[in-house]
Amino acid sequence: MQSKKQTLLLAVVVVLLILLLIAAAILPRYFNTVKPVPAGTVGNRAGNSYNEGLFCEYNGVVYFSNPYDGGTLYSMNPDESNIQKLSSASVSHLNAGGNYLFYFQSQASGNSGLGYIRSRHGVYRASLTGRNAVCLYEDIIFNMQLVGNNLYFLSSAADGAHFYRMSPQDNTPEELARTYWDFSCALSDGTVYYNGTENNHYLYRYNTVSGGTSVAWEGNLWYPVYDNGYIYYLDVSENYRLCRYSLSEGVVEVLTHDRVDCYNLAGGYLYYQRNSATEPALIRMDLNGQNAEMIMEGNFTNINVTSRYVYFTAFGTDMPLYQTTIGGTGVTTFDAAKVAAEKNIK
Repeated sequence: MQSKKQTLLLAVVVVLLILLLIAAAILPRYFNTVKPVPAGTVGNRAGNSYNEGLFCEYNGVVYFSNPYDGGTLYSMNPDESNIQKLSSASVSHLNAGGNYLFYFQSQASGNSGLGYIRSRHGVYRASLTGRNAVCLYEDIIFNMQLVGNNLYFLSSAADGAHFYRMSPQDNTPEELARTYWDFSCALSDGTVYYNGTENNHYLYRYNTVSGGTSVAWEGNLWYPVYDNGYIYYLDVSENYRLCRYSLSEGVVEVLTHDRVDCYNLAGGYLYYQRNSATEPALIRMDLNGQNAEMIMEGNFTNINVTSRYVYFTAFGTDMPLYQTTIGGTGVTTFDAAKVAAEKNIK
C-alpha cells in the first residue's frame, strides 16, 4: 500500500512539474508580449538624431534628456508644461513608436545612493511611461533610428564598426554591414537616405522592406536630411557648407557659404552652427537660404527641435540648456527643466 501511495505521489509531482514547465513557456507570451511597432513609424527626426537624439516628440508628448538631472529621462507637453521624470536612466538617441520608447542608456542614473539602481549601458526598450525598461543590446552605440518594426544602429568594437538591424521582439541584432552607416534620414514609406563613408560620400537609398541599396546621387555629402523633395546636406568638398539637392530636378542649391558644424530643420527654418574663428554663432534662415539671422553668438551644439522649440547647448558643456521658439530670435534658458530636476534630486 505504501509503495502505491509513493508511486501516486511521484506521478502527481511529475505532472505538476510538467504543468509548471508548460506554464513557464506559454504564460510569458500572454503577459509579456512585445507588440510590433506599426509600419510607417520613424522614431525621431533626422536632425535630432544627428544631434544625439536628446529630444523626441511622439503623439503629443516630448521625451527628453534633462541635463540638469544627469541626462535622465523626462517627458513634457510641447509647450513645456507637465514636466515629469520617467526614469533614472541617463539617455540619448531617443526614439518612440507604437507602445515604446527606445534609447541608449549610458549609465543608470545621474544620482547615487539608495533608490537608484545601477545597470548596464546599451540599447533599451521601455514603455511610454518609462517603466519596464529592458536591455536589448549591451554595448556603446553611435547612432540609432527606428524604422517600422526595426531598430538600426551603429556599434563599434575593437575589430571595427558593426551596423545592425534588430526587431524589438527578437532582441537579436542582425549585422547589415561593417561600416559607419547612419540611417537617421528615414521616411515613413520605409526608404532611408544615407551617405557613403568609405570609398565615397555619395547619397544612397536603402529600402528597408526589400533590403536593396542604390545610388541616389553621386554627390559628396554628409548628414542628409529629407524634406519636401529635397535632401539637405553638408557639402564635404566645399568646407562643409550647407546645401540642398532636388531629388526630382537633380539641381543643387548652395544655402550658405559658412562652414557648418551641425544643423537641424524645424517649422520651415534651418538652424545651424556657423564655424568661425572670429564670429561663431547659431544662425536661423529660411529653407531656401534667405533671411539669415543670428540667434546667439558663440559656439553651440546638439541642436534639437520639437514642434514649438529649438534647444541647444554651448560646445563642451551640457548646461545651461538654451531654447528659442521656432521662428523667433529671442533666447532663454530652459529653467522649467532645471526646476523640475531640483525637485526630483532633493
